[in-house]
Amino acid sequence: MTTSTRPLSLSHLLDPNVLSNPYPLYARLRCESPVLWDQFLHAWVVTRYDDVAEVLAKFRAERTPKPERLTELGMQRLAPVAQIMVKQMLFMDPPEQRRVRGLASNAFTARRVEQLRGHIRDIANDLIDRVVARGEMDLINDFANPLPAIVTAEMLGVPTEDHQQLKDWTQTFAEVIGNFQLNPDGIDVVLDAVSNLTGYLRDALVRHSDSAPVGLIGLMSHAQIHGDRLTEEELIANVIVTMVGGHETTTNLIGNGLLTLLGQPAALKQLRDSPAILPVTIEELLRYESPVQTTARIAPEDTVLCGQPIERGEAVVAVIAAANRDPERFSDPDRLDLTRQDNRHLAFGWGSHFCFGAPLARIESEIAFTALLTRLPELELVDGPLQRQWRANLGLRGLVTLPIRWRT
Repeated sequence: MTTSTRPLSLSHLLDPNVLSNPYPLYARLRCESPVLWDQFLHAWVVTRYDDVAEVLAKFRAERTPKPERLTELGMQRLAPVAQIMVKQMLFMDPPEQRRVRGLASNAFTARRVEQLRGHIRDIANDLIDRVVARGEMDLINDFANPLPAIVTAEMLGVPTEDHQQLKDWTQTFAEVIGNFQLNPDGIDVVLDAVSNLTGYLRDALVRHSDSAPVGLIGLMSHAQIHGDRLTEEELIANVIVTMVGGHETTTNLIGNGLLTLLGQPAALKQLRDSPAILPVTIEELLRYESPVQTTARIAPEDTVLCGQPIERGEAVVAVIAAANRDPERFSDPDRLDLTRQDNRHLAFGWGSHFCFGAPLARIESEIAFTALLTRLPELELVDGPLQRQWRANLGLRGLVTLPIRWRT
């Protein structure tokens, strides 16, 4: 039975062929059942732009079971993961979410991010210096992974030589956030990653406690509003989610974006000929191949979406990538338009949970694409099947590897 004849469900993403190109599935969902009760996920699936925006703006983000609830369900092994997630602003609702985000924002300001621009450029060029003479590299492991990982380590105020270990731990944690269910065989790996991350950050806090604030860890630990400060648990949890967002969004944007451009030579030539369009191009790449494909919410009350009643407390999966290709919102949505002007995409979310690290992701990706396209002439993909190279993460779309080459 093919995906076109099987019952509609996001679980089709478990098929590697669908995962490599999920957009036909999203289009079918939008057309045939824009608000679908997914019998396999036991949740509503929402795919139209207006409905997804409403879910992101109005539905509850507080959906992680508390550790005590997991114990009641006989799942106490997962309690350490839940203990972290319930303290993260991503899974909080106002007013507590506003409190935590406000305190974190005192340290993570747009001005501070902008001041990193020159240093990010140096890091990007250094990574290319290491491979330029070879004439080829794996874009993900040689560039798109280490760039945001090094930047994030420096921004946090921890040794940059730890960036690969931190990346590995946060990527493991991201599998919990990005997938519909946790692979039982991977629980020990996730628990180890959580334990290592919390221990590492707790040690970093100790090192910063008796000195002037340096880096995001120190600044967040000292941030206060009317005498209120983040607790140690809140700080560690939100540094972790900041790392996950900083790594995942930027890595996937660079990888997905370059794959898209290399697959459309006319668009790549347009960007090379008119580099001033790069900021607008990045917004289009975010829309066209969204790094975050889905997120989940809880209905705060009985409501109706697109004529479909949804009961209070039911889970809703908002398919951001489907909304970003909704023809009712975007003209010719399956066409890559590097100068698209009316492009209010949902790739960074909506409302109070708009991505905390969006300014940094935009700066990093702008610098990354500039470095790649100016320093690597006649850039092209290395021949070979790519469909098996997508990560098995159903909510965070990214590549495992992307071999590229250029003229030396």
